[in-house]
Amino acid sequence: MTETSETRSPIGRRTVLVATGATAATLAVGAAATTEAPTARTADTAPVAAAAVCTLTKEMTEGPYYLDGQYVRADITEGKTGIPLKLALTVVDDDTCVPLGNALVEIWHADVLGEYSGFVGSNGHSEPDSGTFLRGGVLTNSSGVAAITTVYPGWYRGRCIHIHIKVHTNVTLTSDGSFTGGQEIHTGQLFFDETISTRVAAISPYTANTVARTTLAQDSIYDEGGAASGLLTLTALGSSTSSGYAGTLTLGVEQS
Repeated sequence: MTETSETRSPIGRRTVLVATGATAATLAVGAAATTEAPTARTADTAPVAAAAVCTLTKEMTEGPYYLDGQYVRADITEGKTGIPLKLALTVVDDDTCVPLGNALVEIWHADVLGEYSGFVGSNGHSEPDSGTFLRGGVLTNSSGVAAITTVYPGWYRGRCIHIHIKVHTNVTLTSDGSFTGGQEIHTGQLFFDETISTRVAAISPYTANTVARTTLAQDSIYDEGGAASGLLTLTALGSSTSSGYAGTLTLGVEQS
């Protein structure tokens, strides 16, 4: 169950929003922050600064574990164990930095044992496979924010801890709770601060994953590019690691 550098997609022209001063603190964009404050930032409020500056970032490989037609839902856990992870991902136009409302932000990632739904067993563990756990997405609100509840991912052989992400526009919601059509405008990955991942890996249920963990520095895809390469800003939800984290990032995308 390995993604190698040979599977990387070509680098696309994408941007991430970078601001200064008080605005940067509000947006929590830039190099990852790992504060242990007990209160998370509000998931559905991320105002965009009028004087924001856009800088280049990268697309990254889709990987081998994508499945079409997943549910549109704010909570993708399906009862999976793990510490809580509350994502607030802001999508903005790379040319204007204006938030993109009504864009579908879709994510998928491994569970604590490093297994993907639809591919359980690839990391050496046996467990029920719904084909849908830890997969799904939501439409952004008028501020460009997609708020998704999940668990902190586990890891599998050869890759650091990460989440896959796609951004779609003009999708059609279906009666069975999924989506169809539209345009795929971004494919990337979200990454986690190594200090926090080390803490997470040391507690239950993550200790049940006996596969050797690849660090950010060892990963074949992450390039130490900070927020420009998808490194989340993490804020503690409580006083202990098991309380979980809020994760934020602003994604700049091309609409054409």
